[in-house]
Amino acid sequence: MNGTRRTRVAVLFGGRSAEHAISCVSAGSVMAAMDPERYEVVPVGITREGGWVLHDGAGLTIEGGRLPEVTGGASVALVGDPAGRGLLRLGDDAPVIGVDVVLPVLHGAYGEDGTVQGLLEMSGLPYVGSGVFASAASMDKEFTKKLLTAAGIEQGDHVVLRDAAGALTTDPAALTQEQRDRLGLPVFVKPSRAGSSIGITKVADWADFDAAVATAAAVDTKVVVEAAVAGREVECGVLAAVDGGLPDTSLPAEIKLKAGVDWYDFDAKYLDDAVDFDVPADLTPEQTAAVQEVSRRAYLALDCRGLARVDFFLGTDPATGADRLVVNEVNTMPGFTPISMFPRMWAASGVPYPELVDRLVAGALTRG
Repeated sequence: MNGTRRTRVAVLFGGRSAEHAISCVSAGSVMAAMDPERYEVVPVGITREGGWVLHDGAGLTIEGGRLPEVTGGASVALVGDPAGRGLLRLGDDAPVIGVDVVLPVLHGAYGEDGTVQGLLEMSGLPYVGSGVFASAASMDKEFTKKLLTAAGIEQGDHVVLRDAAGALTTDPAALTQEQRDRLGLPVFVKPSRAGSSIGITKVADWADFDAAVATAAAVDTKVVVEAAVAGREVECGVLAAVDGGLPDTSLPAEIKLKAGVDWYDFDAKYLDDAVDFDVPADLTPEQTAAVQEVSRRAYLALDCRGLARVDFFLGTDPATGADRLVVNEVNTMPGFTPISMFPRMWAASGVPYPELVDRLVAGALTRG
């Protein structure tokens, strides 16, 4: 910043993924938390078709079950030349909109998977969050599991189905009998590269397996079949340290399904009054320390940057009776909606929402 000039932050949201609406809600919450005396916010919506448009930042909430959507506005494009560092209005002679830093509040494909990060790298713009590799690896459940396993972090049993949109959807040998016996029932059938529980089916009868694969394959042609892991659903936030040392970790939180709710699907996350959240979670000091340590290790193993949310199952090892901590997934751009766990965990840890956003933006500017 020069003198008292406000930092100009381009907030990207929407996008081409199935998580378009949740990205909009997250962005609305982030922008509401940004101090207008410190930041000049440039809201940039990305339509479902991929067009970038200037947005007024209004209407980015879920109202009466209606999900928000980016539908139009003045078209803009990112200046590819690093000397430009900004956004170009398309179709007129207006000057480039200079940008100091980008906050890509994008979830899912074409946003959280390394694609927009690569675009921002080529454009020479600082941005909040993980780089190309960590974003791509964390978005793909198969490679998240491989990298975390290599780092000695426990994963649940699983099988990866490739080309699931093709013959595998109707091939009974897509999952062998040995694999079915090993995984047991129930299993969760998931798109490998998606979030917000979109495209996921809980299968309690193998007769329903092919339909579940088809549902997941409609989102991603690579599908992961996971054995159910018994345990409490616990999450922990990770945030880059201010001094550049080891990342900080939040107090963990727990998701508790209400009676009659089978699992934590999209509606339970965003639309229904289906869950209770314990923030912080009712854990022993030893359990809290273990969750925080494994969260930090997962963040470093995937080469994350800026922030992440690590999701766990906390159960009991039947052989020893000791706690068993299994990482479910790592989110490099977790939800920032009013009910999202990441900002709530940090608020419970002494970092309120506005300060959390400040730290993310400051960290991105420091990295350059």
